[in-house]
Amino acid sequence: MRSLAWLGVVGLMVSCGPVSPEIAAQRCEDRARAAQGPEGGVNVGLNSNTGSFANARIGVSLDALRGPDPQAVYEACVLRMTGEVPIRPPMLRNR
Repeated sequence: MRSLAWLGVVGLMVSCGPVSPEIAAQRCEDRARAAQGPEGGVNVGLNSNTGSFANARIGVSLDALRGPDPQAVYEACVLRMTGEVPIRPPMLRNR
């Protein structure tokens, strides 16, 4: 039973290891994009089975409400995930 508990602890420690710089950059770009402001979308269509449909979504991140610079959000996120500065600048949408 104890060996099973140790196996679980070791598994958790391994999963919390450092993230590769490229994966960190991708994840942090998503967070930096969300910091640029609210995002949303609308879908409208017609279906032969159920007829017409429409839906909408709006997403606002906490970073967007606080208003920090998306570049700063990206850099801080990568530093936190890897312990290193970003390997490339973020690819953000133009406003």
